[in-house]
Amino acid sequence: MKRLLPIAGLCLAALIQACGDDQTRVPPQPVDGNTVPTMITDSVNSFVSDSGITRYHIVAPVWLMFDNADDPNWKFPDGLYLERFDDDMNVTATVVCDSALYLTRDKIWRLDGNVRMRNLDGDRFLTNRVYWNQNTHKVYNDTFIHIRRADRIIEGHGFISNEQMTDYTVRRPTGIFPTPNS
Repeated sequence: MKRLLPIAGLCLAALIQACGDDQTRVPPQPVDGNTVPTMITDSVNSFVSDSGITRYHIVAPVWLMFDNADDPNWKFPDGLYLERFDDDMNVTATVVCDSALYLTRDKIWRLDGNVRMRNLDGDRFLTNRVYWNQNTHKVYNDTFIHIRRADRIIEGHGFISNEQMTDYTVRRPTGIFPTPNS
């Protein structure tokens, strides 16, 4: 019996070695960080804080993170709903769009397609593209903008605003119309 154990061990080792030789080893392939996301999240419902204070609520069907891209970014290809909060957790603004892109290094958001925003005063903004630069604290675009206030409707091409959307300028106004309630 003592002689069979070493022989059985040698047979087992040879069998394992033989099986290992039949395997094909595939070298790792480089991954393009511009086209392959580092993370995919679906059914997003997230709160984002800054310095321990909740500032944003984000809801999106899909969130793609491209942290290894040449210009790292997040994509929300199926739309985005965002709420912005003040220090007391009161909603100060809402944003809805068909798709969004966030450039993480530059801290710039680009919102595209049927962009609808509402500020604390109840003013509603409708456009097809908006940029939000978190470094300069400005929201802007150079396309058609429709703003509905309680007392009038303002339309134009291009605008610039503070982040709260309360102090804004329409660059090329095409019309200011009183609303039926005024």
